[in-house]
Amino acid sequence: LTLENNLLTLTGERRFEAEDNTKDYHRIERAYGRFTRSFTLPRNVESDSVKASFQNGVLTIELPKKEQAKARRIDIS
Repeated sequence: LTLENNLLTLTGERRFEAEDNTKDYHRIERAYGRFTRSFTLPRNVESDSVKASFQNGVLTIELPKKEQAKARRIDIS
């Protein structure tokens, strides 16, 4: 992952996976190769606090909002 000028870019690679079980004939083929995805982040994201984790095959990206962008409660007197 790279973050530059509010542009979050994810770059990765899928490896070739082929499986062939001849008993009951089970076959798996998957796409492979390099890929890149880019996302423009909204201006209300705190770019210094972005966090990412990868666990059990799931990529999680946390994009916290800036304090002034969060909703706040105002009491009416």
